[in-house]
Amino acid sequence: MSYQKRSKDELAKRVALDIPDGAVVNLGIGQPTLVANHIPPGLEIILQSENGILGMGPAPAPGQGDYDLINAGKQPVTLLPGGAFFHHADSFAMMRGGHLDICVLGAFQVSASGDLANWSTGEPGAIPAVGGAMDLAIGAKQTWVMMDLLTKQGESKLVRACTYPLTGLRCVKRVYTDVGTFACTPEGLRLVDKVEGLSHAELEKMVGLPIATA
Repeated sequence: MSYQKRSKDELAKRVALDIPDGAVVNLGIGQPTLVANHIPPGLEIILQSENGILGMGPAPAPGQGDYDLINAGKQPVTLLPGGAFFHHADSFAMMRGGHLDICVLGAFQVSASGDLANWSTGEPGAIPAVGGAMDLAIGAKQTWVMMDLLTKQGESKLVRACTYPLTGLRCVKRVYTDVGTFACTPEGLRLVDKVEGLSHAELEKMVGLPIATA
């Protein structure tokens, strides 16, 4: 059977559907920022950015961005009524103090048990880019990852054990990818959902690991 991968916006919408009403959520640099555009109407979900914003809204309309109001990835954002911006140190106090319900991060690798590697490939000349990822991964009550399942070389980013420098140990609870959603557990990967037309056997072959079903 043939299957269609989720587009980046479809993936962002899938992540947004799992965020509960009232949650305080940090969206990491890259793909996770798209989640802000897909928050279901009627929910109060408070978005935080590590550079010091609480109460972010969706991306501004083309040409309406204010570069004095940007997220951690230097993209223009909007501010919802009641939103605020503040010192970087206060933002990190929120992150480290356990005040975030969820953080959504990108990743180079995630292990089946939830180890996270998302700041360096370890290659010579690679520029370290950890930012606040270590603080977020450990400080948030739940860490979710949003990424393509495969690298450009066709290798799975879901692995038995990370080979890249680690960001955090056993911190990832869920991994949202372009072909399926996975829970990381002490027993290994568990399938939450997958795109229509992709068989379980095909998915296990792509990942190279056993994937339990609910």
